[in-house]
Amino acid sequence: MAKSSISRQIGKKNVSVKTRVLDETGDLITRSQAVVLTEYRGLTVPQMSDIRKKLREADADFSVVKNTLFKRAAGDDLAANAQLEETLNGPTAAVFALGDPVSAAKVISDYIVANRNTPFKVKGGLISGKFYTPTQVEALAKVPPREVLISQMLGAFNSPITGLVSTLNGIVANFVYTLQAVADKRQAEGA
Repeated sequence: MAKSSISRQIGKKNVSVKTRVLDETGDLITRSQAVVLTEYRGLTVPQMSDIRKKLREADADFSVVKNTLFKRAAGDDLAANAQLEETLNGPTAAVFALGDPVSAAKVISDYIVANRNTPFKVKGGLISGKFYTPTQVEALAKVPPREVLISQMLGAFNSPITGLVSTLNGIVANFVYTLQAVADKRQAEGA
């Protein structure tokens, strides 16, 4: 039986939609600092909306992705990482961290801690081309935000400089006190 023109159009549209989704997913993987794969089965629509909102504030995108499309979009990353391929089974939602990966991991971790009985859990992640286990993603969430790390590093760099300045000030002050003592002694001898 031959396909009608309507069914041919639907078939073509379906392929173009898949191609567009594949391209968008590949683009998100490329632009992301990290991709955290999660188990979302059992979440209600309001819960997923809440997670999406919180992740948007952390410059991250939360999308339910078909495993086969994600595998095709990941391409080389997937081929180089067998653990990532093993993680892509069952319903999967991906968190694409377009900004700071620590912020996105923290939002996920905070949500799981705040909702102890949630079915939402981390399956693994891909950060800078390296696979992270759920435990490693949790450890990443505990890293201080980027701004705090920068200020801590600047403080660490500043500490030796401050110590050097204090030491040099002490040497100069001791030299001045010594000169003053010599001047006072000469003045006392001359009087």
